[in-house]
Amino acid sequence: MTVSDLFNIGLMQGFAGLSLFAVLLLMGLGLAIIFGQMGVINMAHGEFMTIGAYTVYLGSTLAASLSPGLVDVYFPVAIVAAFLFAFAAGWLVEWALIRHLYKRPLDTLLATWGVSLAIQQAFRSFIGPKEVSPTLPDWLMGSWAPSEGLDIPINGMFVLALTALVTAGVLVALHRSRWGLRVRATVSNRMMANAIGIDTRRTDRLTFAIGCGIAGVAGAAFTTIGSTGPTSGSLYIVDAFLVVTFGGAASLLGTVVSAFGIAQTQSITEFFLAGSMAKVITLSLIVLILMVRPQGLFASKVRR
Repeated sequence: MTVSDLFNIGLMQGFAGLSLFAVLLLMGLGLAIIFGQMGVINMAHGEFMTIGAYTVYLGSTLAASLSPGLVDVYFPVAIVAAFLFAFAAGWLVEWALIRHLYKRPLDTLLATWGVSLAIQQAFRSFIGPKEVSPTLPDWLMGSWAPSEGLDIPINGMFVLALTALVTAGVLVALHRSRWGLRVRATVSNRMMANAIGIDTRRTDRLTFAIGCGIAGVAGAAFTTIGSTGPTSGSLYIVDAFLVVTFGGAASLLGTVVSAFGIAQTQSITEFFLAGSMAKVITLSLIVLILMVRPQGLFASKVRR
């Protein structure tokens, strides 16, 4: 094997890490809003991701049954629908359950874990226990070969572009929109925010729903690189919490940096070692760094 072959393999493995980075970042962004900004431990976050993934699958099935020509155009619409369905589910869960449990992190953990199990059972009952995959449009298939021996999948580039768009949208919304102003005011000083007329309860509900909606988009992106089952989202929930905790619970920049570092470390070590050993090494590095810097890479300074 030549040096050029090793270089190309390294690049392709790094790009595989970027695909994982994209999914982890989208999951982490939703958690950074819910956990980092609101202090709610949402163990059902993975199931909101699965809602998004199943939305794409059902959209694919519907498009194929109505007209084969719709298969090439349904995917962008399904991504928007994934956000809306996960957003609506998040709004309902916050209204029915979470709003009664603020400032009780252990209770939110147990309650959302119960919600997670209930949603998983609903998936098994109404969709089925087997893993499914949507029919992707032709324009998402294939690869781009910038040089001989180097093939970069088109669906991976699409997921990266989608992730960049969502990340930019979240950053702009938090720092340039009325909702973002209310969120930052509520995080800084809830009593003062209430005193100046901000409806913090409505802000909490909208924030929780937006975080769940972003998880739905993560599920839509996930369908391009893997199959979906009732427990697909729960497989990513630990990694998503690691991304948020490692980066700094209230830092979106930290979420981006930690998602990239975790994904690349895991992807590169998986090439040389077994998948389980790669995860052990990744977790060990994170634990060692958190022992030195327990507040995370980019801790935000806010008044609680």
